[in-house]
Amino acid sequence: MPAREMRMEMFLRALLRRDFDKAKSHLEKLSKLVKDDEWGRGYLKAINGFMSAIKDNDSDSLIFRLINNPDPKEIEGLLKRFEEIKEQEFRDDYERGYYTAWVELLQAYLSQSRLPVKR
Repeated sequence: MPAREMRMEMFLRALLRRDFDKAKSHLEKLSKLVKDDEWGRGYLKAINGFMSAIKDNDSDSLIFRLINNPDPKEIEGLLKRFEEIKEQEFRDDYERGYYTAWVELLQAYLSQSRLPVKR
Protein backbone atom coordinates (compact mmCIF):
# COMPACT_ATOMS: atom_id res chain seq x y z
CA MET A 1 0.00 0.00 0.00
CA PRO A 2 1.43 3.41 -0.93
CA ALA A 3 2.50 5.63 1.97
CA ARG A 4 -0.16 8.26 1.34
CA GLU A 5 -2.99 5.71 1.34
CA MET A 6 -1.64 4.08 4.49
CA ARG A 7 -1.42 7.48 6.21
CA MET A 8 -4.98 8.27 5.07
CA GLU A 9 -6.16 5.06 6.72
CA MET A 10 -4.45 6.04 9.98
CA PHE A 11 -5.95 9.54 9.70
CA LEU A 12 -9.42 8.04 9.22
CA ARG A 13 -9.03 5.70 12.19
CA ALA A 14 -8.07 8.64 14.39
CA LEU A 15 -11.11 10.59 13.15
CA LEU A 16 -13.40 7.63 13.85
CA ARG A 17 -12.05 7.52 17.42
CA ARG A 18 -12.39 11.33 17.69
CA ASP A 19 -8.69 11.42 18.56
CA PHE A 20 -8.05 14.84 17.05
CA ASP A 21 -4.47 15.14 18.28
CA LYS A 22 -3.54 11.91 16.49
CA ALA A 23 -5.60 12.91 13.44
CA LYS A 24 -3.75 16.24 13.29
CA SER A 25 -0.43 14.40 13.45
CA HIS A 26 -1.47 12.17 10.53
CA LEU A 27 -2.79 15.21 8.65
CA GLU A 28 0.60 16.92 9.01
CA LYS A 29 2.36 13.80 7.74
CA LEU A 30 -0.08 13.57 4.83
CA SER A 31 0.65 17.19 3.94
CA LYS A 32 4.36 16.33 3.66
CA LEU A 33 3.55 13.53 1.20
CA VAL A 34 1.93 15.87 -1.34
CA LYS A 35 3.61 18.53 -3.45
CA ASP A 36 2.93 22.23 -3.01
CA ASP A 37 1.06 22.56 -6.29
CA GLU A 38 -2.59 22.90 -7.31
CA TRP A 39 -3.23 19.16 -6.95
CA GLY A 40 -1.66 19.15 -3.49
CA ARG A 41 -3.65 22.22 -2.42
CA GLY A 42 -6.91 20.53 -3.47
CA TYR A 43 -5.95 17.35 -1.64
CA LEU A 44 -5.06 19.24 1.53
CA LYS A 45 -8.23 21.33 1.34
CA ALA A 46 -10.28 18.12 1.41
CA ILE A 47 -8.45 16.47 4.32
CA ASN A 48 -8.46 19.67 6.37
CA GLY A 49 -12.19 19.87 5.69
CA PHE A 50 -12.69 16.29 6.89
CA MET A 51 -11.05 17.09 10.19
CA SER A 52 -12.79 20.44 10.67
CA ALA A 53 -16.24 19.00 9.96
CA ILE A 54 -15.80 16.13 12.43
CA LYS A 55 -14.16 18.29 15.09
CA ASP A 56 -16.88 20.96 14.78
CA ASN A 57 -19.72 18.38 14.72
CA ASP A 58 -20.90 19.86 11.42
CA SER A 59 -23.96 17.71 10.90
CA ASP A 60 -24.56 19.25 7.46
CA SER A 61 -21.25 17.96 6.09
CA LEU A 62 -21.03 14.80 4.04
CA ILE A 63 -18.07 13.39 6.00
CA PHE A 64 -19.87 13.88 9.32
CA ARG A 65 -22.94 12.08 8.02
CA LEU A 66 -20.93 9.21 6.52
CA ILE A 67 -18.97 8.61 9.71
CA ASN A 68 -21.91 8.97 12.09
CA ASN A 69 -24.54 7.18 10.01
CA PRO A 70 -22.64 4.91 7.62
CA ASP A 71 -24.36 3.18 4.75
CA PRO A 72 -21.89 0.99 2.83
CA LYS A 73 -23.99 1.12 -0.35
CA GLU A 74 -24.06 4.93 -0.27
CA ILE A 75 -20.31 5.01 0.40
CA GLU A 76 -19.65 2.66 -2.53
CA GLY A 77 -21.82 4.86 -4.77
CA LEU A 78 -19.97 7.99 -3.69
CA LEU A 79 -16.63 6.26 -4.21
CA LYS A 80 -17.58 5.36 -7.77
CA ARG A 81 -18.87 8.88 -8.47
CA PHE A 82 -15.79 10.61 -7.01
CA GLU A 83 -13.47 8.27 -8.96
CA GLU A 84 -15.30 9.29 -12.14
CA ILE A 85 -15.05 12.98 -11.27
CA LYS A 86 -11.31 12.89 -10.60
CA GLU A 87 -10.71 11.20 -13.96
CA GLN A 88 -12.67 13.74 -16.01
CA GLU A 89 -10.32 15.53 -18.39
CA PHE A 90 -11.91 18.96 -17.97
CA ARG A 91 -11.22 18.97 -14.21
CA ASP A 92 -8.29 21.08 -13.11
CA ASP A 93 -5.52 19.77 -10.88
CA TYR A 94 -7.04 21.33 -7.75
CA GLU A 95 -10.29 19.43 -8.26
CA ARG A 96 -8.43 16.22 -9.06
CA GLY A 97 -6.47 16.52 -5.82
CA TYR A 98 -9.64 17.27 -3.87
CA TYR A 99 -11.50 14.26 -5.23
CA THR A 100 -8.44 12.02 -4.87
CA ALA A 101 -8.52 12.73 -1.12
CA TRP A 102 -12.20 11.74 -1.04
CA VAL A 103 -11.52 8.56 -3.00
CA GLU A 104 -8.67 7.57 -0.67
CA LEU A 105 -10.76 8.33 2.42
CA LEU A 106 -13.73 6.32 1.17
CA GLN A 107 -11.49 3.41 0.14
CA ALA A 108 -9.90 3.46 3.59
CA TYR A 109 -13.34 3.56 5.18
CA LEU A 110 -14.60 0.59 3.19
CA SER A 111 -11.45 -1.39 4.01
CA GLN A 112 -12.08 -1.19 7.74
CA SER A 113 -12.78 -4.67 9.05
CA ARG A 114 -15.35 -3.59 11.58
CA LEU A 115 -17.42 -0.78 10.15
CA PRO A 116 -20.13 0.74 12.29
CA VAL A 117 -22.99 -0.16 9.95
CA LYS A 118 -26.31 1.66 9.80
CA ARG A 119 -29.19 -0.60 10.72
